[in-house]
Amino acid sequence: MHTTLIDASTLSQHLTDPHWVILDCRHDLMNAAWGRDVFAAGHIQNAQFAGIDDDLSGAKQGADGQFRGRHPLPERAKLIETLRAWGINDDSQVVAYDAHGGMYAARLWWLLRWIGHSAVAVLDGGLSAWQAQGLPLVTPVASRPQGQIAERPTLTRTVSVDEVVANLASGQQTVVDARANDRFRGENETIDPVGGHIPGARNRFFKDNLQADGRFKNAEQLKQDFAPLFASPETAIMQCGSGVTACHNLLALEVAGLHGAALYPGSWSEWCASPTRPIATGA
Repeated sequence: MHTTLIDASTLSQHLTDPHWVILDCRHDLMNAAWGRDVFAAGHIQNAQFAGIDDDLSGAKQGADGQFRGRHPLPERAKLIETLRAWGINDDSQVVAYDAHGGMYAARLWWLLRWIGHSAVAVLDGGLSAWQAQGLPLVTPVASRPQGQIAERPTLTRTVSVDEVVANLASGQQTVVDARANDRFRGENETIDPVGGHIPGARNRFFKDNLQADGRFKNAEQLKQDFAPLFASPETAIMQCGSGVTACHNLLALEVAGLHGAALYPGSWSEWCASPTRPIATGA
């Protein structure tokens, strides 16, 4: 069972294994159609497309009328329906990949853990690692029978915006922001019209989890990188722009053997939507 990362060679040996489900999570924040278009042009054999906006996120507005962020979590029952439509069962090994260092595949990895499924891994190095080994892409789309995956006790932890607000006073937990440094400082108005970060947050750009070749650093390197950021992973809250790339930091923590950090799903897009919540800028 693969629960964090999987290499291209291992995946290539299981392309026709009925117990394995492969999902393509490619996405472009500036062009919502791009992921599906490039999937149609070529993907790993037997992969299915998993859309960040349509499949891996929920309604932006909650039942109370409040804005929940740009990519809020899907309703759990709806997520289960989606996973079953992809043919996922309780004994399925799921593999997610993208072409962005795992920034979107990690969201699918986290969501499966959220509903209690541990046999899910991200293709280390993504599509680049696959093609670097001369492995092919195909255009036929896989068709699988309906799956029967059931929800089990969660393997993750989340915090609400109210809990993050309360933490401003208590300071018991450390918020770690996965956005690029310029966005964290409030200097990229193209992506973040309201710039800055949650007061007291630390910055850990998700790409810092990767080596030059796009694969993850080893466990010891990651453990050393995260050590200065918080006292223990149980006291850490991972966030980003909209709760997607924060999952990359959560995956890196699991690779490092640092378990127990929480995700703030609404992240910056939810936080900055209310003028009542404070904003810090600069380093």
